[in-house]
Amino acid sequence: MNYKNFKWLSFGLLPFFLLSCDKDDDQPKQQKVTISIENILDSRPLVESGTFKNDGAAPVVMPGESISLQFYAAKGQAISFATMYGWSNDLFFAPENPGIKLYSEDGTPIEGDVSSQIKLWDNGTRINQTPGASVTHPGTAETSPKNIMQISGMDEQGNKYEAASNLMKASLHYDGNSQFTLTIENISGGTMNETPFSPGVWAVSYIAGGNLLMPNPLYVNGEVSKNGLTNIAEMGDNSVLGDYIAGQTGIFTPLSPVLVVVYNGIDNPIYKTGENDRGKGLKNLAQKGDASVLAAYLETLPGVKNVYVLPAESSTVLLPMINGAAGSKVSQDLNVSKGDRVAIATMYGLSNDWFFASKDNGVDAMEKGDISNTIGLYDDGTAVNQFPGAGITQFNLAGTPLDESKAIEAVPNPNEFTTLPSIIKVTLE
Repeated sequence: MNYKNFKWLSFGLLPFFLLSCDKDDDQPKQQKVTISIENILDSRPLVESGTFKNDGAAPVVMPGESISLQFYAAKGQAISFATMYGWSNDLFFAPENPGIKLYSEDGTPIEGDVSSQIKLWDNGTRINQTPGASVTHPGTAETSPKNIMQISGMDEQGNKYEAASNLMKASLHYDGNSQFTLTIENISGGTMNETPFSPGVWAVSYIAGGNLLMPNPLYVNGEVSKNGLTNIAEMGDNSVLGDYIAGQTGIFTPLSPVLVVVYNGIDNPIYKTGENDRGKGLKNLAQKGDASVLAAYLETLPGVKNVYVLPAESSTVLLPMINGAAGSKVSQDLNVSKGDRVAIATMYGLSNDWFFASKDNGVDAMEKGDISNTIGLYDDGTAVNQFPGAGITQFNLAGTPLDESKAIEAVPNPNEFTTLPSIIKVTLE
């Protein structure tokens, strides 16, 4: 995927600008410093993933048994999984990519039987025997691995199969607040394709700008099996593919254009923990990444000397590190005097109303070096929180935030949803 010109539609519509107001023509002993803000997040494309197995006497799911998975998702995201057709040489069940659809076009969560989206696939690494309990494992290897292909009624060796939906029942239940439960039931008993299901893996990809970051998380139809899927398809061993997707799972978020304010003789004018949002524009920044209202308000305050809003070049939002490429960075020269302080604010883009901001009363404008330890992550208290990057009401995932009214507070880490790595770096030079 080409990320060079990547931006969310919502961010793309924002009025990004650079503002500067000089309120004091007699600033003594001014000196120039440069503030730089960088998104240093080493991002991952999967928002959630995991492994599953039967918790009974055996790890396989026998006919008549079922297992359930819980996960979060926003509109456009999908749940994918893979599990072995146990009494075969290298067949596996999985939905077609990108996975099982979770919301209708109007954003209504999908519930009920979604079995029709499950297919049976040939991994292409073993010659298929007649499926059944007498299959020899691992069986005869293909001379060279073939591409993964869907089985529709018959495999290349002439063995017949019922539709996957006659062997596996998949049902969705919406638990609320963007959380789903997927139940996978083995209904193959009594069919010509009776089989256990092996331990498996599951994954949900981030979506940004309307595009899934990893639309084929477990396999690619028409390509050779990789990343440990063969271990599942041939042996029911989910450890290798489970480790791979775990390495692809974590945090992905851009940061909105950064608001920077220089002030003197007053407290941090952006916010104060323990107080509710003041209704001066912080809500717009925390929920939508739009700093324009807050910037305009700050310009009117006595003691505020300069206000800037810094968009990243080309992408506008500050992208994280993607596939090893450096994240976005913005910088601004500041003319400051003794006693001046600096504070910043920027939205945690894939959240409901989280924002990074300078702690307490900002930082001495004369300080030099890495000041990242003076930045915290805060909950604005104006929107109900959901799993970051998987919330149906998150503005930057085409949602409408659900209003709430709570005092601004620091976001704990770990929090109720996840554990956050280092995301933002701020320096003064």
